[in-house]
Amino acid sequence: MFKRHRIQFPKSGVEGLNQDEAYFYLHENEVPQKLRFHDYDKIYEVQGLYEQLFYDRLKCVSPAKVADILASSVLQSREQFSELRVLDFGAGNGMMGEELKKHGVSRLVGVDIIPEAFNATIRDRPEVYDAYYVADFTQLYDEQKEEIASWQCDCMVTVAALGFGDIPTKAFIEAFNMIKNQGWIAFNIKETFFDNSDESGFSKMIRELIFSEYLEVYHIERYKHRLSVDGEPLYYFAIVGRKNVNVPDSFLTKFEG
Repeated sequence: MFKRHRIQFPKSGVEGLNQDEAYFYLHENEVPQKLRFHDYDKIYEVQGLYEQLFYDRLKCVSPAKVADILASSVLQSREQFSELRVLDFGAGNGMMGEELKKHGVSRLVGVDIIPEAFNATIRDRPEVYDAYYVADFTQLYDEQKEEIASWQCDCMVTVAALGFGDIPTKAFIEAFNMIKNQGWIAFNIKETFFDNSDESGFSKMIRELIFSEYLEVYHIERYKHRLSVDGEPLYYFAIVGRKNVNVPDSFLTKFEG
């Protein structure tokens, strides 16, 4: 069991804040520390804080939900989930990897851009991944790319990391293209990213990818991702499909800039 932390949510002024602008106060010393929900580097440094904040207080279910529908989709295709080689892209502190391990996978490779995520995983879940890389997929070194590709992953999962600038479109497509053809792709996105009124590059890219020749969708499900800081439900879509072929550069350039 991790140490319990004293977390305080703001009592007012949270109405109208975007999801990535939400914040809380951590009372560890005499002066409370204000942290945004997306200050992952600082949150990961405090053991157990991420779990207490998002899973205990805000009731996040996304890792379990995405892992469950991925396992169900693989089973319905008469394939063995235990034979998958999974790339956990945006792996954070390993909570998605932990859920995948419950279902059993052949190999599990984690990737995140911040070293604090790697450090937290090694500290709290050292047995989950066969390998874990700190890497920026928008500018991979040749050696990094070759080493990650050498795992020959046939499944990619990305949970609670898309659409807020945490993972650029270029990085997502780079990871997508590392997966074998006919491999599995599983991810989740905030429900508003499906709305045509969202003109962000990432939102438009995801909408077009889902209906493109590059991905064959097997399962889409709307569900309650977690609660907001003021107790309102936040709904996401979980999506599972199979990669048909690599996404060309011409597809990506339409959504950059």
